[in-house]
Amino acid sequence: MKIRTVTYAGTIAAKGGPAPGTLPQVAFSGRSNVGKSSLINTVLQRTRSKIAHVSAKPGKTQALNFYEVNGEFYLVDLPGYGYAKVPVAMRDAWGELIEWYLGETGGIRGVVHLVDARHKPTPHDLRMVEYLAGVGLPTLVVLTKIDKLKRIERQKSIERALEVLEIDEAQLLPFSSKTGEGRDDLLSALRGLVHEEA
Repeated sequence: MKIRTVTYAGTIAAKGGPAPGTLPQVAFSGRSNVGKSSLINTVLQRTRSKIAHVSAKPGKTQALNFYEVNGEFYLVDLPGYGYAKVPVAMRDAWGELIEWYLGETGGIRGVVHLVDARHKPTPHDLRMVEYLAGVGLPTLVVLTKIDKLKRIERQKSIERALEVLEIDEAQLLPFSSKTGEGRDDLLSALRGLVHEEA
């Protein structure tokens, strides 16, 4: 898949909000500070003129942001979870919004869930993967910041993620926003999800 056009299409800020259109959707989820905005900008080749805001403060994304890619599908940026420095009520509202979106709206072809390769997947990560399996959404787990690990550490990180999240190796993809590793494979996975029969 070649990225030709990317436009911001709209936002859902509360449960019950309408999607901006009827194109297939692929959602990107992950803990705050996992590198989601950097990954999205790398995948969409928007490293100069960033489309997903990269912030020094985790938790910047507070709604469901839709980006229309090639006129073919929406890449949906979900709020990061697990960020401690926002009010509990706000975190709860994000959780309810995400659960409603993933479980009830339809139109979602799959979820790309991000985990920091440098750390053990959290209980939040495991709950998300289990939830997605429960609602029947295809899930790809992406290990971000893989360039920061040495070769031995890298293999241990991959094995640890497979064990903790109880997923198949085909569901796991190492990725680096810095070097671009994994970008082509992720684009291929997106193409497969988008063009799969609903």
